[in-house]
Amino acid sequence: MQRIKLELPENFSFTTSIPVRITDLNYGNHVGNDSFLSLIHEARMQFLNYYDYSELNFANTSLIMADAALEFKHELKYGDVVKISVTATNFDKIGFDIFYLLEIIVNDKNIIAGKAKTGMMCFDYVTKKKVSIPQEAINKFCN
Repeated sequence: MQRIKLELPENFSFTTSIPVRITDLNYGNHVGNDSFLSLIHEARMQFLNYYDYSELNFANTSLIMADAALEFKHELKYGDVVKISVTATNFDKIGFDIFYLLEIIVNDKNIIAGKAKTGMMCFDYVTKKKVSIPQEAINKFCN
């Protein structure tokens, strides 16, 4: 079976901490894959907000997710606080990748709980077409 293996960037420009809620758990009593993606979505929104953006207000355009890759490494349980490091990279004409490193602290050690990548495209929701990434956004993310 082929497995997804994500190569993360060395540096991250943003970090947040998100507690695992009881509603994030599945029948296995750990965070389900849908909730794992929701944690990443929350981290992405905080990351964009840090740069004074949102998915619908991205330097005079908008963003849409083109793809997502998740690599699960360690169970997340109720009461865990997940440290999520985020950065944007791989800029091209219409989009970029956002990488995520999810960690929990166990006995004073950072344990990798997962890795993720979302491919983000600039998108005009009025015309329903892909548009070029604003240079302003690239400049903000790369400084």
